[in-house]
This record gives sequence, structure tokens and C-alpha cells, in this order.
Amino acid sequence: MADSASIPSTPLLKDELDIVIPTIRNLDFLEMWRPYFQPYHLIIVQDGDPSKTIKVPEGFDYELYNRNDINRILGPKASCISFKDSACRCFGYMISKKKYIYTIDDDCFVAKDPSGKEINALEQHIKNLLCPSTPFFFNTLYDPFREGADFVRGYPFSLREGVPTAVSHGLWLNIPDYDAPTQLVKPRERNTRYVDAVLTVPKGTLFPMCGMNLGFNRELIGPAMYFGLMGDGQPIGRYDDMWAGWCTKVICDHLGLGVKTGLPYIWHSKASNPFVNLKKEYKGIFWQEELIPFFQSVVLPKDCTTVQKCYIELSKQVKEKLGKIDPYFDKLADAMVTWIEAWDEHNPSGAAAEKPNGTAK
Repeated sequence: MADSASIPSTPLLKDELDIVIPTIRNLDFLEMWRPYFQPYHLIIVQDGDPSKTIKVPEGFDYELYNRNDINRILGPKASCISFKDSACRCFGYMISKKKYIYTIDDDCFVAKDPSGKEINALEQHIKNLLCPSTPFFFNTLYDPFREGADFVRGYPFSLREGVPTAVSHGLWLNIPDYDAPTQLVKPRERNTRYVDAVLTVPKGTLFPMCGMNLGFNRELIGPAMYFGLMGDGQPIGRYDDMWAGWCTKVICDHLGLGVKTGLPYIWHSKASNPFVNLKKEYKGIFWQEELIPFFQSVVLPKDCTTVQKCYIELSKQVKEKLGKIDPYFDKLADAMVTWIEAWDEHNPSGAAAEKPNGTAK
């Protein structure tokens, strides 16, 4: 049972946040999260076979979308949504009408802090998103807005107001988020280190974003949270969240938005097969050595004043510079444009959300 003291009496942002979950299985894991998630609306994106019935525990408010729904709602533009890969979750970001998104994998459970108290991950993400970031000057006491902290001596007063936080990147206890080669050489390694800290990722610094425990302000950065083309029919997998993270960070830096990482922790329960992962990742392991310098050198023009404009410009640079590496990047650049077109079609001002043919409660 959850510690009642850790559950806010009035859930934060109850009507302003959707929880997006990609899955191929029954969502029994929600039982552990019930005290924290039940007040919120869930968007479940069913990956793989659309004829399979996904069971959701009773009492949750949710929409369930499968591949047939995605094809029906997006039409030809459904080609930009990955199939047989958890990257399909970004469809949930697109059709949500809320200001904030929290996304979690179905093999993630409630973690406990060193005192044994259950961690309300969603509440911590909301706190991160609602307080400013400081990307332009590093504070050695990490997040200066946390209780008991402040800006240290020598921190410019002109930068102490901070900037809006667009992304809150959470971490994991138990199974670390390792790539296949690291999994193979450290098969029994588990993360037991709980670091009680949140920090802003500095401007100009990229980071490997993991999608299994992630919150973001959809209004500030949503169109950049495209998880790419992965899985079925694609030469690469397991780089969906990292691709979105690199694109998002470059755009946040350009637009003066912040990214936080650290708390909250979740308990990652299941280690994926390293040999299967290696098959998915092996091209990415080579490609990332060129992708990172590309993103480090990206310059967006001053007239790119919206996320959509930034993302379209980024797609052009992907095609121009990364298309030389492999034809996949030409295809990905085209999908980036399709994604933005679909986003704008389904997010006109004041529009009502489309409903799936599947279960909605």
C-alpha cells in the first residue's frame, strides 16, 4: 500500500495532464500505480497486433488506441508512426488535448526512497515542470528552487529568474537503461544508487533521453517529441526516445527553454534481451558517432520562433547532412515533416479530441 502522506489530497494538474502508455500486454502494472494515476486520464497506445484485446484494470479513465485507430485517424500520415515499437507512444502525445504529458513503460513500478517511502513519481515530475530551469549558468547546489537550496555566491542575479521547464527526465532503480553491449558485459548489474537531486541540463549540452519515465510540457515542446521511425520495416530500434531527446534539446536551447533530469525514480523491473537489443541497436551504435556531432553543430535561424518551424528546419538539415550516412535519414526527415503536418491538423486551436473505435471509459 502507498503511504497516504505521499498522496496529495487534491491531485496536482488533475485536468491538465494525460498519462501516455505504450503496451503490447494487459496493464496489470497499473494496480501498483492506482493511488497515483487513478485521478488522471490515460491514453494507451496498443503496439503490434490490433486484434489482440488489451485488458485495463477497472476504475481508470482511459482511451485505448490500436493500429487500426491510428490508420483511421491519421490516414496516409499514419506512416510517420512507428509499428511494433514503443515509439508508437508519440501518437498519444499528438492526440492529447492536455497541457502536460507523463509517459511510462508498462514494466515500471513504484520505487521506494532510502527511507522506505513510496515515491510518487508523477507528483515529482509535475513539481519539476512547474518550477523554472537554469540552463545558462550551472548552480553547484543543483536545483536552486528546491526547498532548502538557493543560488550560490557568484550566481548572476540577472539569471536567477530562470526559464520555463519544458522537459522533466526521471531515472530508474534496479534495471539500468543500458545499451546492448553494456548489458552483455554487465548482465547482473543493478542500480541501487538513489541520488536526491534534480539539475538542469546546461545549454549546449546533449543528453540521452529515456522515454520510460518522462514528463513534458506539451504546449511548450510537444511537436518536437517525435519518437522517429523505429521497429517494423526500419533498420534501427531503441533510439526513438534518444532521437526525440536530441531534437528536443536543440530546440529548447534555441527557444530558451529548460530540461531537468534526476528525481523522480521509478523501479524498472524487467531487463530486455541484450541479443535482441543488439540486433535493433547495432546500426545506431555506429550512426550515433556522427549523429551527436551533427546535433552539437546544429544552428537554427532566428526566424524559427515556434517549435514547428524549428522542427521543419531541423528536418531539412537532417536530410542534407545525415542523408549522406544512410537513405534511412532521408526517410526519417520526410517523416519528421509528416509528423508536424499531422500534429497541426489534429491540434487546431480549441479542437476536440478524436476518439478511438476501441474501448473508452
